[in-house]
Amino acid sequence: MVHQLRGLPRHAPGVLSNRRGAPDRRRRVLWSLLYGSFNPRRRTEPRRLDDSRYFSVDWHASHLLAVAISILLLSFCDAFLTLMLLDGGAQEMNPVMDLVVHGDAALFAGLKMAMTGLSVVLMVCLARYRFMRVVRVEFALYAILIGYITLIGYEFWMLQLGKEGFPF
Repeated sequence: MVHQLRGLPRHAPGVLSNRRGAPDRRRRVLWSLLYGSFNPRRRTEPRRLDDSRYFSVDWHASHLLAVAISILLLSFCDAFLTLMLLDGGAQEMNPVMDLVVHGDAALFAGLKMAMTGLSVVLMVCLARYRFMRVVRVEFALYAILIGYITLIGYEFWMLQLGKEGFPF
């Protein structure tokens, strides 16, 4: 125990020295990321038996990439259309974004993309889990995609109303 606290190597009983000759593989972070990206080991099963409830995988389904990119592109379109609608006299309904949007448009777009991007990355990592033990997170991603498509359609409809002279 004293060896662990001081950071000293402790050898097994009967072993006089450390048998490892090569450098520690955990110190090569960039190589591990590149190698693990092209040679994933954990695709469907946990690495250890204790990880059977919560485990991460190295390889995600390819359709999740399409959903994630679509959500990010639609989020960008939403930010652009929101700024156009605000210039036409509309009001921001999201109270968090309402605080930011009136100050700086670049800050608004950056914050919106950062929040959406981090959320999508987290949801893709957790795609196999169930939200509230009911709905798989993967299906929640599809619901968000459908919600963004609906929102973009609504914003286009509002822009058309604005061109025809109707107030928002």
